[in-house]
Amino acid sequence: MRVNTLDLIKAYYDAFNRRDREAMLALMSDDVVHDLNQGLRETGHEAFRLFLARMDRCYEETLRDVTVMASGDGQRAAAEYVVHGAYLSTDEGLPEAKGQRYVLPGGAFFEVRDGRIARVTNYYNLSDWISQVSAGA
Repeated sequence: MRVNTLDLIKAYYDAFNRRDREAMLALMSDDVVHDLNQGLRETGHEAFRLFLARMDRCYEETLRDVTVMASGDGQRAAAEYVVHGAYLSTDEGLPEAKGQRYVLPGGAFFEVRDGRIARVTNYYNLSDWISQVSAGA
């Protein structure tokens, strides 16, 4: 099971980097729970699809140095990565976007159920990101 979980999470990030949003959604349970960094909890494919649309409108990101770990039973996983991005369009409540570039470490925790991602919880340092995009303005 562990190898399958590692492959599942790696496939999720491969799809992210290809900007293949439908492939990402196909790896998730229909009732996927998404905990946004310092934000709300959203549930379901439609909520995640809307989140991805906002991300694609406001940001262009590639994840590098992705490292994935999984529990022995394959029900939990974690990933650490470095985001290389550009801030393209102002996101609500955040500084004005002017194409600023940023590099930011991040991570995520996953629950896996029946071979699909049932929860993803993302973490990054929002203060660091704000500092980077504010300096690049």
